[in-house]
Amino acid sequence: MQGTFYVVGVGPGDPQLMTLKAAKTLENCDVWFVPSAFENGGSMALKIASGAVSREGKTILSHRFPMKQIHRGETPDPEVKSAWQKAAKIIMASLADGQDVVFPTLGDPAIYSTGFYVCETLQEYGSPFKVEIVPGVSAIGASSAAAALPLCLGDERLVVIPATFENERIRELLELSDVVVFMKVYKVMERLVGLLEDLGLVENAVLVERCSLDDQKVWTDVRDAVGQDIHYFSTMVVRKDRCV
Repeated sequence: MQGTFYVVGVGPGDPQLMTLKAAKTLENCDVWFVPSAFENGGSMALKIASGAVSREGKTILSHRFPMKQIHRGETPDPEVKSAWQKAAKIIMASLADGQDVVFPTLGDPAIYSTGFYVCETLQEYGSPFKVEIVPGVSAIGASSAAAALPLCLGDERLVVIPATFENERIRELLELSDVVVFMKVYKVMERLVGLLEDLGLVENAVLVERCSLDDQKVWTDVRDAVGQDIHYFSTMVVRKDRCV
């Protein structure tokens, strides 16, 4: 019997925010294929999963995925593509042996997740194996809760974008939207805050750093975060109507 490949969202950081289905899937799978950003480095997804489900008796396969920008519709960086292909081959080998494999991913698999790139690569290889996606609590939703700000109300328009977009594109989206959530802000805080000041929106922005973790920090004045060593796990919410 062939195994099933599960991509499971483990939430933004606090193991208690994992869904019951995510925990049950991790318990039932003997092979955990965990992503790491660095060679021989730790895995935040594994840390979260292990906080809710025992690793005892599990086969843990750690695989490095380079942290490089990906532009949809364009050929990915060769190192990135190679990492996806190697991951797919390792996963297919376990599935062919009849083992179920679970890929724990931060937040929700549907939002900027490596898990879906691996699924696409499996399809490119013509993989006959079954794939299931288990949604999770997103960093977007968790950051909104931490800041006590709604993401959207009534007929408000919500946009989620990487903060690495060029200024003109960000400016356009801010003008067209009621609420904008910025991901990947840690490297571009100075530029982003400057743009918000130009648009008169800087006081409508809230930055949530290391959301749901013990050292979570909510920056109600994002100008204070400029020049600081902001963690990779940071999200900014900008509402035209602050509402609270």
